[in-house]
Parts: sequence; structure tokens; C-alpha cells
Amino acid sequence: MKIGILALQGAFIEHARVLDRLGIESEQVRKPAELEGLDGLIIPGGESTTMLNLANNYDLIEPLRRLGFDGFPMMGTCAGMILLAKTVTNSNVETLGLMDIKVRRNAFGRQPDSFETDLDIKALGDKPFHSVFIRAPLIEEAEENVEILAKLENGTIVTVRQGNMLGMSFHPELTDDSRMHEYFSKIVSGKSLTC
Repeated sequence: MKIGILALQGAFIEHARVLDRLGIESEQVRKPAELEGLDGLIIPGGESTTMLNLANNYDLIEPLRRLGFDGFPMMGTCAGMILLAKTVTNSNVETLGLMDIKVRRNAFGRQPDSFETDLDIKALGDKPFHSVFIRAPLIEEAEENVEILAKLENGTIVTVRQGNMLGMSFHPELTDDSRMHEYFSKIVSGKSLTC
């Protein structure tokens, strides 16, 4: 199994380290040709507008869209989830439009408003998943075909799955808990079916 990590900007090195701990081969992706031979793709957190501009400059938008619409497994964390979303309510950026969700950028405030919390994510087992939110987006709406995996205590949706795609508001790569990456690897290998 080889999982690509979009390496235009953001926390791609941290995702590579988690995959390495799990014994999963990873590949940094900056050009369309580097998508060949991959089994899945992680789109990391970072600055969504910058990432989209660079993806446009490197002619990655259409290849990524084609892969997504063909069922290629993708995981988007924080800004990566914004790129996957169909709609961003407080921005006019054109995303990949692959997940039937509506998100809001920087929904919890600026950098000083970043926080950490434990999430109950049944797909990962009974142990709570410690989650790091940094200038995080939230999911305002998810269509019926989108499975909600986690919410904050106030009901805010922060983790979703649609087919082979995962989206989350937080940064799973910034903790020692690799279960989210393991869960994605099971999606990639076809061992984790949607409910």
C-alpha cells in the first residue's frame, strides 16, 4: 500500500511520520504524474487558499477531481477537508467539490482560539480520540449520503465520511494516536465499509 500526501503546503511531513510509524509507504505529491501508483491520498491541514492556488498552478485540480469522483480514497484534515468540501460558506474559493458537505473556515476563531479535546469516534473504538483544533473549520451541513463520525459536545459536526473519503476539522497527525490514519488505511485497503 502506498498513500500519497499532497505536499504543496501545510503539515505534510507530520502525516508522513504517522504513516511511517504504521509501516505504510508514503509519497509526497506536487505534480499530477506523482498521483500514479498511489492507493490513497491525504490532503493535510495548512492554508486552504494557498493550497488551492498552488494546486491550480501545478495543474492538480482536475486530476484530483477525477480521482475523487472515481472513488479514490482521500482523507482531508482541517484545510484538507475544506478542499474536499462542495461548499465553503465564508469564502469564494473553488474547491474540489468532492464531499457533500458545507464547511465554514476558521469557524472557532484565530490562532489563539485553538484548542484540544477528546472526541468519541465509534469507528475508532471505545477510547476517546484526543484532537487538536488549530484555526479549524466546522461542518455546517452534511447531506444524507454523508456519515457523521464525530461531533463536539455542543453538536458541531467535526468528522465525516462519504464513501472512500474522510474529512475532519482537526489535526490527527499532531498526536501520538495513529488510529485515524489506521482507519483511513482500512478504507484504502477496502476493509472498512461505510455504515
